[in-house]
Amino acid sequence: MRRKVTFAATGPHAGHPGVVVPVPVDPRGLAGPTPNEARGPRWRRTGPNLFVPASVGADLPEQRIVEAAQLIPGYGGVTGWAALCWMGGRWFRGDDLWRDGSPASRDVAVATMLHARRQPGVFISEERLNVREILVHDGVPLTVAARSVCFEARYAPDLRAAVRALDMAAYDDLVSLEECAAYLPHLNGWTGVPQCRAALALAEENAWSPREVDMRLVWRPEPDRPRLLCNVPVFGLDGQHLGTPDLLDPVAGVVGEYDGAHHLTGPQRSKDVRREADLRRAGLEYVTMLAADSPDPHHFEWRLRDCYRRAERRTADERRWTLKRPSWWVPTDTVAQRRALTRSQRARLLAHRRA
Repeated sequence: MRRKVTFAATGPHAGHPGVVVPVPVDPRGLAGPTPNEARGPRWRRTGPNLFVPASVGADLPEQRIVEAAQLIPGYGGVTGWAALCWMGGRWFRGDDLWRDGSPASRDVAVATMLHARRQPGVFISEERLNVREILVHDGVPLTVAARSVCFEARYAPDLRAAVRALDMAAYDDLVSLEECAAYLPHLNGWTGVPQCRAALALAEENAWSPREVDMRLVWRPEPDRPRLLCNVPVFGLDGQHLGTPDLLDPVAGVVGEYDGAHHLTGPQRSKDVRREADLRRAGLEYVTMLAADSPDPHHFEWRLRDCYRRAERRTADERRWTLKRPSWWVPTDTVAQRRALTRSQRARLLAHRRA
């Protein structure tokens, strides 16, 4: 039996500032424009008999999402990056995970098995959809997070973008990799499943930005080395916290950091330099990836090889760091650990990830 999902809110959206929900024509002009007003320049048409004031642009991703949601024909939900964005995903705003640039270049995907009206900026997916995979979040019907992120990974233009999607969904604790792995068998034989499966094997739950994911995928340790650790805290032998590097090879003792524009000046630069000095003093070697390395990572790869050669020359007695955590340390490495935090703990322990 199909469950009808409706979207009945009208006017400005209480939970999403700046978002205006489309309204139908109202002959009285109270809850929407009159027929004559709707034909005028002060209203913008968003769908069949649906309008928003012309002053409301379509640049804000959430505005495009709420307009696309109005096209759902009674059964279905917004999916992919748009669903994760509406659920609060920081990196799912249409411009951070793929290479095509602006939010306007990413269609809002709508999953429904029913015939839906097609229009520019909206992708209609007619893949099979179980009613248990639909939820209503802040008034908008969405597919559950596991389906949404798997959709994003399946239709990503390449493996890198697919890994980014999985990592960044885990960043906001919208879904765990375990939940994705449990859901993926339901999609066997569907478009893009091999890519999604390959991305899941490379994904991590503690990456803090898409660029960190890029660096991890470029940095390929030797086959006999363990998996790189993402944002793991490093301590001195006295228990002092030395830093939490973006990436760490715990066997070779090599640290990797991605330096974006905000790392180059001001207080953040000073903090980065002090942390690098502390980690080097403890016996770790350091390599940095810059934004300019992203289009062509060869220079980063050369620096990385040099870094490994320096690390090989270090002796065991130079290692004055450890990954053993003091008893007072609260772990936040996994989705499960972060979900278990109280609200005050999240505010205190995770605020630095949004810096």
